[in-house]
Amino acid sequence: MRKHSSFAARGAAVLGLLVAFTGCAALSQTERGAVIGSVAGAAVGAAVSGSGNTARGAVVGAAVGGATGAIVGRQMDKRAEELQKEVPGAQVERVGDDILVTFDSGILFDFDSASLRPESRAELRRFADNMRRNADTHLVVIGHTDSTGRVDYNMGLSQRRADAATNFLVMEGVERSRIRTEGRGPHEPVASNATDAGRQSNRRVEITISLTEEARERMEREHASDHEG
Repeated sequence: MRKHSSFAARGAAVLGLLVAFTGCAALSQTERGAVIGSVAGAAVGAAVSGSGNTARGAVVGAAVGGATGAIVGRQMDKRAEELQKEVPGAQVERVGDDILVTFDSGILFDFDSASLRPESRAELRRFADNMRRNADTHLVVIGHTDSTGRVDYNMGLSQRRADAATNFLVMEGVERSRIRTEGRGPHEPVASNATDAGRQSNRRVEITISLTEEARERMEREHASDHEG
């Protein structure tokens, strides 16, 4: 998993300012956690959203602050580590309170094709196995292309690839009601389209994994119950 040290640094700076200006000593431990968590979450969200990568910005938008945020974060850390072990062909990142999984499209598809390669099915099957065990999540499957060719064609290709990955996950037992698909074509590059390596990085399928509201509320209740009295 990649670490976002710049985000952590910004969060740490915000926390330092918060302690200096809010007189945290006058607050209870729970109140300090809630205030600090909320401000830090906002700072990280702003940093990611400003990076130009909409997928990362979108998942940060679902983050919660305070004590519940810490509980959710620990749970999602554990799930991300598990996913990386079980799906070694994917890149797994923790972003905000959520998880971003990126598949190089070359792993999933032949060039200019939306048909899943036979060897890619093993990777997606392992991913689906994990998602069936963690059914308290929503998924967004997002297709991307490089900038080669017509924009309208690339938009359609990215959507067809997102649909193909989604259909396979559903066939493997992941409920379709949990999944939303998007094709974003060439509009969200993660590298320069001026080089072969950059174009390859931009041809990808991303899957964001977010806890359902019910799961967040359950974790909050369990956390409150553990600290009663």
